[in-house]
Amino acid sequence: MSAIDKVAWIHLRDGKVLSARSRGKDRFYLPGGKREPGESDAQCLTREIREELAVGLRADSIAYLATFQAQAHGHADGVLVRMICYAAEPEGEPTAAAEIEEWQWLGYADKHRASAVDGLVFDWLHARGALT
Repeated sequence: MSAIDKVAWIHLRDGKVLSARSRGKDRFYLPGGKREPGESDAQCLTREIREELAVGLRADSIAYLATFQAQAHGHADGVLVRMICYAAEPEGEPTAAAEIEEWQWLGYADKHRASAVDGLVFDWLHARGALT
């Protein structure tokens, strides 16, 4: 069984979580991506968010939240995605960049629009009263 290792940003506002959809994809994902060789989680997160949403993250605000694992959307059965999630304060407002076609603030009722692993995050945030 193989796993895709991903670092993701959980950014909440008014009971909703920032989610992005890449060109050609039918699901929303938490912004983030795969680590490059030698990158720390914080370096990966900062690079990916700058590439995808053209916004910086305050390095002193990056904080580990939780790790989730589920079937990878659009991959063969048994291919899992392991997503290490962090909170961080942005420097500026997000703008769709690189492969990102759009971003939206999604609430718990939008869980069906997200990937399986993101659905676990939605449940986790909802259980804590952070996602409405």
